[in-house]
Amino acid sequence: METGIARHGSPEALESRLHRGTNQSGMRDHNERLVLSLVRQHGSLAKSDIARMTGLSAQTVSVIMRELEDDKLLVRQAPLRGKIGQPSIPMALNPEGAFFIGLKIGRRSAELVLIDFLGNVRAMLQNSYRYPAPRETVEFVTAGIGKMRGELTPAQDKRIAGLGIAMPFELWSWADTAGAPREIMDEWRHRDIRADIQAQCEFPVYLQNDATSACGAELVFGQAGAARDFVYFYIGAFAGGGIVLNGRLFGGPTGNAGALGSMPVPGPDGKPTQLIDVASIAMLEKALSAKGIDGSYLWTSPQEWGEIGTELDDWIASASQALAYAIVAASSVIDFEAAVIDGWMPLEVRRRLVDAVTDAIAGIDAEGLKLPVVREGTVGIHARALGGASLPLSERFLIGPTTISRSA
Repeated sequence: METGIARHGSPEALESRLHRGTNQSGMRDHNERLVLSLVRQHGSLAKSDIARMTGLSAQTVSVIMRELEDDKLLVRQAPLRGKIGQPSIPMALNPEGAFFIGLKIGRRSAELVLIDFLGNVRAMLQNSYRYPAPRETVEFVTAGIGKMRGELTPAQDKRIAGLGIAMPFELWSWADTAGAPREIMDEWRHRDIRADIQAQCEFPVYLQNDATSACGAELVFGQAGAARDFVYFYIGAFAGGGIVLNGRLFGGPTGNAGALGSMPVPGPDGKPTQLIDVASIAMLEKALSAKGIDGSYLWTSPQEWGEIGTELDDWIASASQALAYAIVAASSVIDFEAAVIDGWMPLEVRRRLVDAVTDAIAGIDAEGLKLPVVREGTVGIHARALGGASLPLSERFLIGPTTISRSA
């Protein structure tokens, strides 16, 4: 049975819809979200294709797509000729249809990114630091948003549909590991960073765990292929991850599902430890520091680390072993199709890490389990910031919205 379709063709109605909080009307209408999700997945689709995929009547699909075109969310492509009857006209997402801002707050850097409706990066700003401080973070965001919006036309600025924050939950818990003053990190315990930023924005602001957000970026913008169920690891200053089930990001009741950094794995001495204590890039920096080497370039030059030597070799060996055990353990709960590994690292290092994980899994007794294919992520170093930007996009324009914790 087909559900109802909201009517909202005027520019004023569209602006209101983009700038109001999530609710059960407007773009949350199931049919419209379904159409936009399918078009995003396939690149472009004709009305007949969507009717066939969804089971909706041709008339209903025509109404939906006409309204989405009127709202400038879809654009017509060149007609496809050569078939019997009238040529079909594929519809694609309009890059100018909506804009989204993503903020990544990490242990060693913050990133602010502006993307269009296709996920193309229109602007990006980065701020590196030894540790994150709430006041400086808000100042960075305030100045960055002002700069980005100042470079948009008035029409584009009106189409900013939201801002998503990707940051570690309970950031204050990592004060000792991050090497930060405890009094500064304790400020995060008493600050509502989402509310602080929301007070400066007329569009809604969302918040999600940073590694889960990176997983969302892989789901929305990456090349996940046909995989509908995959476990995802993002290796940054600290290791974390996320879970995709049936093509949807699964955050659980508190948004903390897929807290893979806390998964127990064998430590160097054979005793259980957490994945975060072995596979995190902070462990590589610690090893470099022990040799008197300044490892700050790990955070400022993620595209190229240069020659590191045995410290990198040793880190890949230990991190891959821990990740292999984490993947096998996760596979005993859910038979994932793929295990995706991405991170704040050069592509060559990521490739070496994934190859090492594949080799390590082969040495683990996994009898009775169907193990996933291990592969590299396809979004890269900016996955967390792009994942932040994907939060309002998913929540407001796609079917099966991202599970967002502590949102507006």
